[in-house]
Amino acid sequence: MSALEQNIEKLNGHLARFQRSGILHRIAGADHAGGGGVFETLSPVDKSTICQVARGDAGDIDKAAKAAKAAFPAWRDMPAKQRKAILIKIAEGIEARAEEIALCECWDTGQAWRFMSKAAIRGAENFRYFADQVEAARDGQHLQSATLMNITTRVPIGPVGVITPWNTPFMLSTWKIAPALAAGCTVVHKPAEASPLTARILVEIAEEAGLPPGVLNTVQGYGEDAGKALTEHPDIKAIAFVGESRTGSMITKQGADTLKRTHFELGGKNPVIVFEDADLERALDAVIFMIYSINGERCTSSSRLLIHETIKDAFESRLIERVNKIKVGHPLDPATEIGPLISEEHFAKVTSYFDIAKNDGAQVAAGGEVLGDTGYFIRPTLFTQANNAMRIAQEEIFGPVLTSIPFASEDQALQIANDTPYGLTAYLWTNDLTRALRFTDKLEAGMIWVNSENVRHLPTPFGGVKASGIGRDGGDWSFEFYMEQKHIGFATGAHKISRLGV
Repeated sequence: MSALEQNIEKLNGHLARFQRSGILHRIAGADHAGGGGVFETLSPVDKSTICQVARGDAGDIDKAAKAAKAAFPAWRDMPAKQRKAILIKIAEGIEARAEEIALCECWDTGQAWRFMSKAAIRGAENFRYFADQVEAARDGQHLQSATLMNITTRVPIGPVGVITPWNTPFMLSTWKIAPALAAGCTVVHKPAEASPLTARILVEIAEEAGLPPGVLNTVQGYGEDAGKALTEHPDIKAIAFVGESRTGSMITKQGADTLKRTHFELGGKNPVIVFEDADLERALDAVIFMIYSINGERCTSSSRLLIHETIKDAFESRLIERVNKIKVGHPLDPATEIGPLISEEHFAKVTSYFDIAKNDGAQVAAGGEVLGDTGYFIRPTLFTQANNAMRIAQEEIFGPVLTSIPFASEDQALQIANDTPYGLTAYLWTNDLTRALRFTDKLEAGMIWVNSENVRHLPTPFGGVKASGIGRDGGDWSFEFYMEQKHIGFATGAHKISRLGV
C-alpha cells in the first residue's frame, strides 16, 4: 500500500464520526444543534460532501457569549500554575492527535500533507509557549515618583471572540486562542465555514485536558450570521480576527456600538525584492517557497517579485523552469507540493486573474491553467512583463500566483514595494548591509525578513500596517490585546494637596 493509500485509509477512519453525527456547536461543555439549520462542508479534492455542520445564528452566539461570561470569573481567578498545567495538557493532546488533525485539515482545505503534517505541531508549540508566559502575564512595573509609589498590573479583558480563517485553520486558531486563555480570558470561537473540522477537534482536546466548561466555546457558521452576531454581542469585549481587509472593516463597524477592542491580521500584497548582489540560489528557493507553498493561500506570501533589471532575464528563466516542475496533486500524497484551492468561489476568483493579466498586457510565463475537473486544481502560475499598476500587482489573489516586476534602482524598488494599500510583510535579498539598513527603514511593512523566507519566532511581533492589520500577535504583544492595563498610585507620605472651599 502506498503512502497516499495509507493516508486515505487513516483519514476515512477519522471522518467516520463526522459523517455519522455531523459537527455541532460546543457551548459550555455540551453539544448544541443550534438554531440556524445545517450546511455541508465539501472537500476541494473531489467536491464530495464531508459532513453536515451546524449553522450558527444569533441565538447560538448569545448562548456561547453568556457561557463565556459565566465561566470568566473562575477562569480569571484560577491560580496561574493551574491554568498553565491545563494549557500544557492541551499541547500534549494536540501532539497525540497531530496525525488526525493533519489528515482532516488536508481533506478539508486542500493543503498538502508535507505542510499540514507540521501545522498541528506548531499549534502545540503555541500552547506550550503561552503556557510558559502564564505566571508572568499579569506582572507590571514599579514607577517611582516624588510623592507616589506607582505600580502597574494587567487583568484579562473578559470574554473575547476569535474569528479564524480557512487557510491553515488549526494553527491559526491556536495562535489566537492560546494567548487568550493564558491571559485569563474566556473565548467564543467562530471558525471559517469552509474549514470546520479541526476547530471541533481543538475544543475536544481542550476539554479533555481539563479546560472548564464555557472557557472555550465553538460556534460554527457564516460571517453574516454567527460572525456578525459575535462582533455585535455586548458581552464580548474584544474581537481577534484573521482574514480579508474588507471583512476587517465590516467588523470595525459592527463592533462600534459596543466599543469593541479589535485585533486584525488582514491581507497582503507582499514584495520580495532581489538585488543583483544577492545570493541568487537561496533567493530563488525563498521566492518559490514563499508564494507556492501552502497553495499560495496565506497572508504572508511574497506575491510580487521585484527583480533588478540586470539579473531579471536569467532569474526569471530559472524561475520558470522550477515553477513548471512543482508537483500538483492529491494533498494526502507526501510527494505533492500544491493541492487544490479551498472552494469553488475561491477557485473562480484566482483563475479570473489569468485573463485579467493578459488583458492588462502581462505574459503568462508559467501555469495559468486549470487541471482536471474533479477538484479545484490549477497549475502554479507566473506572470512576467508586468508593472505595479496592473491589477495582478495591486490586488490580493491569494493563490499560487506570482507577478514579476523589474526595477532599475534602489529608489525605484522602494517606490514599487510601498505602492500598494497593504503592508504586512516584505522580503529583501542583498549582501549590502548598508543598503539593507536603509531599505528596511523605509519599507512600509509590519514584518521584514532580510536574506530569509518567513521564519516565525513566537516572541516577536506579528502584524501589518496600512490595510494589512491593526495590532500585533506574539510574545507580550498578545497579552497587551487580551488584557487591560491598570495603574495604582500609593502615596509615600503626606504630600501637599490643594485645598478648596476652606
